[in-house]
Amino acid sequence: MNTQLRTTLLAATAAIALLPVAATAQTTPSDAAPAAPQDTSGDTATAPQPDIIVTATSVGRKALDTPLAVTTMNASQLQRTSMTNQADILNTIPTIKADGGGGEVAANVFVRGLPSGGQYQFTPLEYDGVPVLSSFGLNSTAYDVYYRNDLGLERLEFVRGGVSNLFGPGSVAGLINYISKTGGDQLEGTAQFEWAERGRYKGDLAVSGPLGHNLFFAVSGWYRTDDGPVKTGLPTKGWQVRGNLKYEFPDNSGSVTLYGQYIDDKAQYYLPVPLDGKTRNRIPGNDGQDVYQVLTPAVLGLGFNTPNGRFTTGIADGAAAKGGQVALAFDKKLGDSGFAINGRVKYSQYASKFGLWSDGDGLINVPETLQSFLTNRGLGSLANAQFTYAGGGALAPSPLLFANRITDRNRPNHDTTAELNLTYSADTGSIRHAFTLGGFYGHAWARDYNVTTTYLAEFNNQPRLVNLVVTNPVTHAQTIVSLNGLLNAGAGYVNNTHQVERYAAYFADQMKIGSRFNFDIGGRYEWFNGDIRREQTSVVVTDSTTPNLAPALRDVIWGNGKNFTAHPKTGAWALAAGGLYKLTDRVSLYLNASRGYFFPEIRAVTFNALGQPASYTPEIIKQVEGGIKIDQPWFNLTAAAFYTKLDNRRQINFINDGLGGFTEQVNLVATRSWGVEATLDLKLHKYLHFNGNLTLQNAKYTQFMQNGTSNLNVIGKDLERQPDILYNAGLYYDDGTVDLSFFTNYTGDNFTASTNAIRLDGWNVFNVDAGIKVKPFGDRRSVRLGINVFNLFDTDAVTEGSPRQDVNQTVGGAYFVGRPVLPRRISARATLKF
Repeated sequence: MNTQLRTTLLAATAAIALLPVAATAQTTPSDAAPAAPQDTSGDTATAPQPDIIVTATSVGRKALDTPLAVTTMNASQLQRTSMTNQADILNTIPTIKADGGGGEVAANVFVRGLPSGGQYQFTPLEYDGVPVLSSFGLNSTAYDVYYRNDLGLERLEFVRGGVSNLFGPGSVAGLINYISKTGGDQLEGTAQFEWAERGRYKGDLAVSGPLGHNLFFAVSGWYRTDDGPVKTGLPTKGWQVRGNLKYEFPDNSGSVTLYGQYIDDKAQYYLPVPLDGKTRNRIPGNDGQDVYQVLTPAVLGLGFNTPNGRFTTGIADGAAAKGGQVALAFDKKLGDSGFAINGRVKYSQYASKFGLWSDGDGLINVPETLQSFLTNRGLGSLANAQFTYAGGGALAPSPLLFANRITDRNRPNHDTTAELNLTYSADTGSIRHAFTLGGFYGHAWARDYNVTTTYLAEFNNQPRLVNLVVTNPVTHAQTIVSLNGLLNAGAGYVNNTHQVERYAAYFADQMKIGSRFNFDIGGRYEWFNGDIRREQTSVVVTDSTTPNLAPALRDVIWGNGKNFTAHPKTGAWALAAGGLYKLTDRVSLYLNASRGYFFPEIRAVTFNALGQPASYTPEIIKQVEGGIKIDQPWFNLTAAAFYTKLDNRRQINFINDGLGGFTEQVNLVATRSWGVEATLDLKLHKYLHFNGNLTLQNAKYTQFMQNGTSNLNVIGKDLERQPDILYNAGLYYDDGTVDLSFFTNYTGDNFTASTNAIRLDGWNVFNVDAGIKVKPFGDRRSVRLGINVFNLFDTDAVTEGSPRQDVNQTVGGAYFVGRPVLPRRISARATLKF
């Protein structure tokens, strides 16, 4: 990140952070605009529930009046479910499966049976309607590496279907949008301290209030250090600060809000590990302790010579992000004309790294005895081999070895987005129209620089590195196979630069016809311009002086300065319509249908041997959904059926190349999925309610082109990592003093690869959250002491196999490489509201 931007971001966020001091010296004028609605009801079943106003369309409407599938979560719900990472929250939303076994960041998000490698490929992540990044697929880093939740959030909206697909960045599969709290006419805030076993300490603060003259502020942030949830010896540590300044026009015609965010954080990321081949439970390492992860500080300083000088791994930084964004949002009614404008503009820049610990060396990928390691690589017998620890000393008796890879990914990026909408409200007879004419612009640039290194270590938690020297029994010549634990210097090299420019124009009409019927219709056209630069590689001798080195230590794969370039361009259109009929004031029927598109990830563009790029065409998605919404005083119910068809999907699999490196395999696929979803919130008692949701879905491949050939063995098979059933269920008690929540998330059986050869059993993760609240400082101030238990029964299920092995994962062998659910973790929180 350049110095000027860093200074600007820090100045903006620091200025917002200092506003509470200024606020204490201000008084709110009597004609100040009313405070924005805040979540003050907690989860008490009898508390009045305000109408949920959906903001994902040009005109905000009640969820009951919107012909869309809508899921919302208030601030209390977000706090209760956010125990480990973003996946904990998203897993509670119907039709979403989110894998959080990797730790605090980079959740793999799957939605409605759509084929995805994970991350957020179909569901943009937004804060206050502003996308974290405007285009996904410049590299594979997930959005949640750059932006995190905190106490300054008011609610979450997940809206899919209908004309919500058309506005801003657009997404037929839905938008994940977090809405921030803005200041009101009273100074208020929340401070929280969190402790969790295995070395987690976190402090959160959120403060908001008035500055006078219709100006309000809100600021929030956190600092966290964490040795877990799986101890690796490599800490997770960092901080973030966010804030906003909101000015409301004195005539109540609109507002202008300035947003700022800055993050400096490093979080460790866990990949699959070898498990027992039959039970798929964790297995003990050489020290007799079950192996939870193979991340280790022993690799610190590991490096090798390159044509550009010495390379030393920075893998200990984990998934790191440093940088931020500045955004401006506004809305303004233009007198009594019926016209209004609204828009948003944002600039962000992040210095980002992602330390990826693989699940094997790309050759064997499972633990090996000393002799099997030698045999599998044609290195002779144990009698002619000398294994020692890199730090000195002989290996323990009968140890297991595990050769593994680390990939240092350097991924800086910057992004500019702008959105402008002109709206007009008018009546034609009994029809009330809300017209929108708008446009969106996005320009995203990112680098994807990867260096892969292979090392040899014992099979343990936080393993020690291992050296190996082999002696030829005939010539007595020695070969250094592993030096200071380094097994393969420069096993892989990638240096790509991708940028995308998007222009979109859209229109919509949201109509209220009489008192019972709402109808929406709209369309969008978007232009896409891309730019690709990918450096080619050569094998280079970088150490010709150290005697007896094996070729893998002497030679490295490195960039040669020659580039493949391409400039893909395309365009696509979308149409959407939806209707809702109110049977009564509390019961609505709705139906929506859309024809939309996704632009393929630009990193999915392949080149042939002559450096010619493959064609680039949009992925077309068609979907329809219909259902019922019921809002009664003692229960809320929704039920819907959906159908989705996706064509021309460029599916990317990051898999082993068979030589110890990686390749991004691109398959051209088509899929169809159908299913039903239902939600229920039921009042059982004055202070007790039940909340749950259920998704039943069926997703199949209808086309699967691999290397230009149709794979008939896959067509008709289930999509990998997509379960047929998902549900959430919980009991929630809150009498204002004592609260207790017991809830579970169930993920059904699913397959690890497209051939459906390996099935993973479904699993439940139970969680408990409980607290006691006292008010020692008056009604406006309270202290809550709470305890939270994630994975109460310590479920040891496997969330995924090894994506890098894809269809080559061993079935029924001694080992199975998979990523288990994170282990049970107990945390305590002390929360002060003032």
